[in-house]
Amino acid sequence: MNISMLLVIAANVIASIKGFNDFSFFERYKFNIGAIQRGEYIRTITSGFLHVDFTHLLFNMITLYFFAPIVIGYFGSEKFLLIYMLSLIAGSLLAMIFHKDEYHYSAVGASGAVTGILYAAILLRPDMKLFLFFIPIPIPAYIFGIGYLLYSIYGMKNRLGNIGHTAHFGGAIGGYLTTLLFMPSLLVEETLMVVLLAIPIVILFIMEKTGKI
Repeated sequence: MNISMLLVIAANVIASIKGFNDFSFFERYKFNIGAIQRGEYIRTITSGFLHVDFTHLLFNMITLYFFAPIVIGYFGSEKFLLIYMLSLIAGSLLAMIFHKDEYHYSAVGASGAVTGILYAAILLRPDMKLFLFFIPIPIPAYIFGIGYLLYSIYGMKNRLGNIGHTAHFGGAIGGYLTTLLFMPSLLVEETLMVVLLAIPIVILFIMEKTGKI
């Protein structure tokens, strides 16, 4: 296992276990709109290393384990860490934008950062096939990526479940843009995929501008 990926997983596990056993620690560092508006900006980062339970933590870390090696293979450890952290921050920023009037809105989890790594991996390897538990046939990665973000828009609009769809989407945007920044040749070599993967992002901002979300 790559050392940078191991460090990210270790940071998530250590912070999450601390949060499981220390309620005041969890409350002090979770994402909370009111607290952030009061100046506690550190929460936009620390919340990305906390999880509500072991299942939440395990799901995010397994997803990271499968897709991080692709990003590391293309960019190396340092850029992987940059994509991870910028995706985490992008997820928090989008949540702040969309929930700015919800003083008590709270969230935790590495999902934004992990989704950024997932979307980066899909952009780098759009032809790879993904197997999902409930679908017995392989799905092209780019189809999964587009579908996942469209589902996130649906979840944001309908407040579906106790899930931070906004952070997921923001993380994907972070992973998408940072990957293109690090490998601009994709704009020429994979133009169709770059455009296709941008469609949900464009849809989200059109819906936001027109007041439909």
